[in-house]
Amino acid sequence: MNKNLLVTKRSGEKEPLNLDKIHRVVTWAAEGLDHVSVSQVELRSHIQFYDGIRTDDIHETIIKAAADLISEETPDYQYLAARLAIFHLRKKAFGEFDPPKLYDHVKKMVEMEKYDAHILEDYSKEELDEIDGYIDHWRDMEFSYGAVKQLEGKYLVQNRVTHEIYESPQFLYILVAICLFSKYPKETRLEYVKGFYDAISTFKISLPTPIMSGVRTPTRQFSSCVLIECGDSLDSINATTSSIVRYVSQRAGIGINAGRIRAVGSAIRGGEAQHTGCIPFYKHFQTAVKCCSQGGVRGGAATLFYPIWHLEVESLLVLKNNRGVEENRVRHMDYGVQINRLMYQRLIKGGDITLFSPSDVPGLYDAFFEDQNLFESLYEKYENDPAIRKRTVKAVDLFSLMMQERAGTGRIYIQNVDHCNTHSPFDPTVAPIRQSNLCLEIALPTKPLNDINDENGEIALCTLSAFNLGAIESLDELKNLSNLVVRALDALLDYQDYPIKAAQIATMNRRTLGVGVINYAYYLAKNNAKYSDGSGNALTHRTFEAIQYYLLQASVELAKEYGACPAFNETTYSKGILPIDTYKKDLDGICQEPLHLDWEGLRKDITTYGLRNSTLTALMPSETSSQISNATNGIEPPRGLVSVKASKDGILKQVVPEYERLKDKYELLWDMPGNDGYLQLVGIMQKFVDQSISANTNYDPARFPNGRVPMNQLLKDLLVAYKYGVKTLYYQNTRDGADDAQAADDCAGGACKI
Repeated sequence: MNKNLLVTKRSGEKEPLNLDKIHRVVTWAAEGLDHVSVSQVELRSHIQFYDGIRTDDIHETIIKAAADLISEETPDYQYLAARLAIFHLRKKAFGEFDPPKLYDHVKKMVEMEKYDAHILEDYSKEELDEIDGYIDHWRDMEFSYGAVKQLEGKYLVQNRVTHEIYESPQFLYILVAICLFSKYPKETRLEYVKGFYDAISTFKISLPTPIMSGVRTPTRQFSSCVLIECGDSLDSINATTSSIVRYVSQRAGIGINAGRIRAVGSAIRGGEAQHTGCIPFYKHFQTAVKCCSQGGVRGGAATLFYPIWHLEVESLLVLKNNRGVEENRVRHMDYGVQINRLMYQRLIKGGDITLFSPSDVPGLYDAFFEDQNLFESLYEKYENDPAIRKRTVKAVDLFSLMMQERAGTGRIYIQNVDHCNTHSPFDPTVAPIRQSNLCLEIALPTKPLNDINDENGEIALCTLSAFNLGAIESLDELKNLSNLVVRALDALLDYQDYPIKAAQIATMNRRTLGVGVINYAYYLAKNNAKYSDGSGNALTHRTFEAIQYYLLQASVELAKEYGACPAFNETTYSKGILPIDTYKKDLDGICQEPLHLDWEGLRKDITTYGLRNSTLTALMPSETSSQISNATNGIEPPRGLVSVKASKDGILKQVVPEYERLKDKYELLWDMPGNDGYLQLVGIMQKFVDQSISANTNYDPARFPNGRVPMNQLLKDLLVAYKYGVKTLYYQNTRDGADDAQAADDCAGGACKI
């Protein structure tokens, strides 16, 4: 190594390369870590130095050298690389390693218009100085390398053109807390700021992308999921398109319900014209979804929903298929196929499914969601009416086509609309669930808009967060964490702006929240439980009972202070009906765990005081935010003890928590013998979760004869999910035999990556 090399400083000046300075930084970063070698990192870095190299490039080279050494044998390099990256990040943001005082930092950022001016209006210098004492900047050293890269890439306030970064992670966390509790009474708000900051900065509560990247900035739209229902008119289609554009530009993932749109060949204006069918309008929606890149935080994405009995269903099922021509494909959205009891019965009994245009069968589309018995009688009546246009297909052929496309693309999703309405916090006769969202965990009422200013329509928003199951030592901790997260997310509903009036009215009326979990695989491993053998069933029952119970309890407490949500009377909770009353009783055959908490007392409190929030739970994928907490994502099993995740910042390696101690306890995805155990666990979770769950099915073709997954296996798993009350199915993952690299963009760039 030539010690006479010159380096170029940020100012443009040149000076001799100082290897001692590099050695001191790497040695500092390695302190307390096992099985890391300072000399190994230095050696790998030095090879890449050259005369005139910029000091920034030296930092990047050292960081990459450390990151490249992350492996199952040497997992602690993920922390060495992270500390080096934090050191570099702070130098870029502040010009030195030590962060400035909070007040000085906020004042500067407000002047630069990077932070919202309300922070200095709502808080005095004295309060901000006190809050400064709450910040533990050394918590930055707890991040893994993948977390720091995600923070840099998606969450820290920055100029996305010049790539200048303006803050460090602890400022992100404290400012989220400051903003969310800004309207709380001055006597109590600092206590909540500190409590919430501690919970999110120690990874006990995980926040979604829109909150982490947006709260504290002048852009105030933080709902992760937006559900938009389209009617069967040009006015409604245009209003839907305008709504998509407004929300996709503000970081939200979109769910579109287009099931009402009439089929090709239907009469328009009494036969004056013939309808062009669904596909041209789906293309229209796709263009709207893809028109915005969301400021570099993520690309626009949407899932579109339609019923399996739609007259065009055979054409709609293949829209993502790589075969075919552009005219009959709409490949850049994902699709949710809506199914109910009658459709499954036709499959099981070897019967037929009759396809209709919703416009030709009055009342059928609404009954599909609102009343299963009415749907069946109307459906059979229309089947027997020779005057109605229809087509009949064998149920097994239609389901097989659906599952074939689900297997081929991985992205044809399933919504069991009856479960979404019979095991729901909403009364389906007044507030039916007619769709889900981008990632299939939101289940909220919607109504079509007739124009962008229509206040009678309903756009549903859901604001998300998650508990890190790996970071809690006792289920009792969930009581305080539930209080913090419900208060923070509920405050956010009033704090944010609403681009469309119908979304604001619906949100203020329903105040829906969706709290999920991350690190479930680690939670199972440290409790000596597996996905596939039933050993995690009782633990899961106890855990999700506690989550739902304490969240409901927190919402009751808020209702006592601020009143119940205005549309509380449209919930089943208002009638004293709880999730423990409406779950699929088939679950009792696989889990006999009793209830441990005082549900009758809670029932009484809910009917007496109401709930501040119509919904409290939804289990999302959380692919990106779980990396911030160095957690396994959502409820999913990891594909490897070290996951290789592709992101726009390159390849990131993430090691499972407590690798050394628990490496033999983790059940990896492709070690699971099938989907049964996993689907049972999802059903147990769904017993308590009031919205839905992003649940995947997974297949290794090598486990089957001739290396092909048989159709009867796909259909069996679909029926097992339905039997246990699973509301939605998200991805279908098929092992390709190449490697187990796990893409960090598992959510198609969508907002559900909380």
